[in-house]
Amino acid sequence: MKQIEVGLGEREYPILIDSRLVDRIGSDLGRRQLGSRYIIIADEAVASIYGERVTAGLKEEDLEVDTLTFPPGEASKNLTTIGNLASQLAQAGADRKTCLIALGGGVTGDITGFAASIYMRGIPFIQVPTSLLAQVDSSVGGKTGVDTPEGKNLVGTFNQPRIVYIDPENLNTLPTLELLNGLAEIIKYGVIYDADFFDFLKQNLELILSLEPQAMTEVIARCCQIKAEVVAADEKESDLRRILNYGHTLGHAMEAASGYLLSHGMAVALGMVAVNRIAVLKSLLSAEEAEEIKSLIDAFGLPVELSRGSEFTRQEVKNYLKSDKKAIAGCPVFILPKGIGKVTINDDIEESLIDRALDEVGCK
Repeated sequence: MKQIEVGLGEREYPILIDSRLVDRIGSDLGRRQLGSRYIIIADEAVASIYGERVTAGLKEEDLEVDTLTFPPGEASKNLTTIGNLASQLAQAGADRKTCLIALGGGVTGDITGFAASIYMRGIPFIQVPTSLLAQVDSSVGGKTGVDTPEGKNLVGTFNQPRIVYIDPENLNTLPTLELLNGLAEIIKYGVIYDADFFDFLKQNLELILSLEPQAMTEVIARCCQIKAEVVAADEKESDLRRILNYGHTLGHAMEAASGYLLSHGMAVALGMVAVNRIAVLKSLLSAEEAEEIKSLIDAFGLPVELSRGSEFTRQEVKNYLKSDKKAIAGCPVFILPKGIGKVTINDDIEESLIDRALDEVGCK
């Protein structure tokens, strides 16, 4: 088993990574005693696949456990779902010694972490990410939130989990689109932080795409280690943590402009290609390095340009940029590569460069 610590002083917590770990969560929680009762929060699809396995493990340890579900998909990531879950928790008699278990992908983790942060002014929660995106990114670091019509993740809190359990075997049940969503984030880590990891991705492309267990364990562990280091240095995104938003500023705007028909990973892939154009135009990134990143994105099966007939315009994308929660004085913040493995933060990008970036991915 691999174990990575997220160093936050008294709120430090472990990330545990191992095959078939889903079946051993109960025995581990029996030793840790994080709550007097546990309530699993999962979407209906994930609950049907993993709910009974997690529940059985807890019951074997004589731990009280219940399950609450919600409809799957980004459409459930809203304040209405939070209100419904809060009511269900109250009706189930959940109290301050109840610990929530986020079982699922990024949407479930965001919803559960947010609900845990505000129910009775805060109860503990655990992350059990089952999607690649959640395993390498969203389950670590304590960001929670929901979407509003005005933009993605505009309402939320920072709320760190008590522990993260990652089972790479869960990836075998994922549809291709969900795997692609995670692969975009994996590439991001190589570009922003670790050139050697970027090379590892190129050299092990086929193993990763085939979900070879050892390769995937190494990939997940390295992504979590990078995320843990960044979060420990800057928990609430005042400086360094903003580098994790590489590709996300334009990506989130395109995702929102599409009405969330464009998946997160697809949007981030396009966002990386687009923002690299800005970096080249500002002489931060060489054209050769930009092409190298673009080639890896393409090799992993991610888009490098919008498909014909996209249902949104560049003006809609620009409108969402203005409401980005990370904007400073109305100016969106862009993470620009300075070569592979290093980036810089810039909140002074003129509109003409944004247009050039959108040209790069065929946004009309």
